[in-house]
Amino acid sequence: MIQKRLSLSSMIAAAAAVVTLGLPGIASAAYEHPANNEKGVIVHPEHFKSEKTREQVIAETKAAMQQGRLSYGQSNFPIRTPDAAGPGKTREQVINELRSESPEERDARLRLYYRG
Repeated sequence: MIQKRLSLSSMIAAAAAVVTLGLPGIASAAYEHPANNEKGVIVHPEHFKSEKTREQVIAETKAAMQQGRLSYGQSNFPIRTPDAAGPGKTREQVINELRSESPEERDARLRLYYRG
């Protein structure tokens, strides 16, 4: 039987493979873990540790929403201020405007909303 010595490059490659394959295991020490079920994850509440209470988080989120510090998708629709909305029109006012518009205004409105 022939016995080969391990070269330095093969030892480095083996160490790199161990580190690379071990990283997902290190990363799995999170709140959710992949699972073979309908949801695709399993939740372990005991892994979640927070220093803030629910009320503190809600207060911080509301403050960030009011200051506009959340990017698109991080919150619900922006909070409307009463002065930004302006005075509203009644249904009758809108219907009267549509009935009394000129043919040019009607064509412009239809071109604006035409999907052709």
